[in-house]
Amino acid sequence: MPTLLLGVSGGIAAYKSADLTSLLRKRGWEVRVVMTPAATQFVTPLTLQTLSRQKVHLDPFDLPADSGVAHIDLVKGLDLAAVVPATANLMAKVAHGIADDLLTTTLLALRCPLILAPAMNSAMWEHPATQANLRLLESHGVSLIPPASGELACGDIGIGKLADVEEIANRIEALHQKRLHANRLHGRRVLITAGGTREPLDPVRYLGNRSSGKMGHALAAAAAMRGAEVTLITTASLPVPPGVGAVPVATAQEMLEAVQKHLPGADLLVMAAAVADYRPARVASQKIKKSDEALTIALEPTPDILATLRPLRRPDQLIVGFAAETDSLIPHAQRKLERKGLDFIVANDVSRPGIGFESDENAVTVLGNDGVVANWEVASKQAIAERLLDLFADRLP
Repeated sequence: MPTLLLGVSGGIAAYKSADLTSLLRKRGWEVRVVMTPAATQFVTPLTLQTLSRQKVHLDPFDLPADSGVAHIDLVKGLDLAAVVPATANLMAKVAHGIADDLLTTTLLALRCPLILAPAMNSAMWEHPATQANLRLLESHGVSLIPPASGELACGDIGIGKLADVEEIANRIEALHQKRLHANRLHGRRVLITAGGTREPLDPVRYLGNRSSGKMGHALAAAAAMRGAEVTLITTASLPVPPGVGAVPVATAQEMLEAVQKHLPGADLLVMAAAVADYRPARVASQKIKKSDEALTIALEPTPDILATLRPLRRPDQLIVGFAAETDSLIPHAQRKLERKGLDFIVANDVSRPGIGFESDENAVTVLGNDGVVANWEVASKQAIAERLLDLFADRLP
């Protein structure tokens, strides 16, 4: 029997959590309910306890019968967690790791996928702070079931209604099935690079690029959710996905040394980082002062990480590169694939509006030694990352 932790936060749609609990129980799920104090103003704990046939948890200081710790015991043996409804306040807390009641404390201790089904007034949903929190939650690997449009509890018409209960149940079951299938990376070691390298010019300046690291961090989250042991070598200051070991670096040389250190134990290497091709030949020891004269900077090539790794790889390792191009996407990517001896290369056109560097979305073409393997149009970087990890998992020995 799969087990779901169902969080209920304090919005008018909280009463629909009773329908969801009943529906999931009929589909064979064990449902553990945790409510916020505000949620109890909209639906009684007795209702959810009757429908779930489980104790409803409310108080972080209510000691378990076996003298355990409530929020730790609640996450043991879970397959999934969902918050229905998820208020703007609840999402803000989860996005920023605030734990001030039993539900948010339990969510911070999760080691399983989390689904949020938001419900709120349209103005709250469209507020920049809420939208920023949504993007942050997605970067953490949280799945979101968008609210529907229609008449809201306050009488307004707009987006903010809780999604249909049956749709939420279907999404929970679909994610569970996907997770069962995705466990094929269990026991695998995955090494991922992310971000743009920074090559120092003087103590305060550097040469770099606009890569945000979002794609690499999304790949790390997807690999971890598929049961892999993940090492993320990153230059980005983005949050590190749960269950991922991070190795911070800055320059191409530092990234090369980190990859060389961790490559021997890896089954899969995904070089999603945008490594600088050149660096200043001389790094000034003091800040270069501005003057009216032109400044000439001599550049030298940085180490070609993938080419350096070619003689070091094992035959059973899968090596994947990325090609961020602005023209002749496929020809350039094909030449890079062959020149560096890769198994796959993921090509994306960073000149296209909306999918370039720093974007939350991407569109990629995957090439292998037999030509184009996949071609995925615009989707979130998290969605692209999940498709890529499924593709690579199928090709691992």
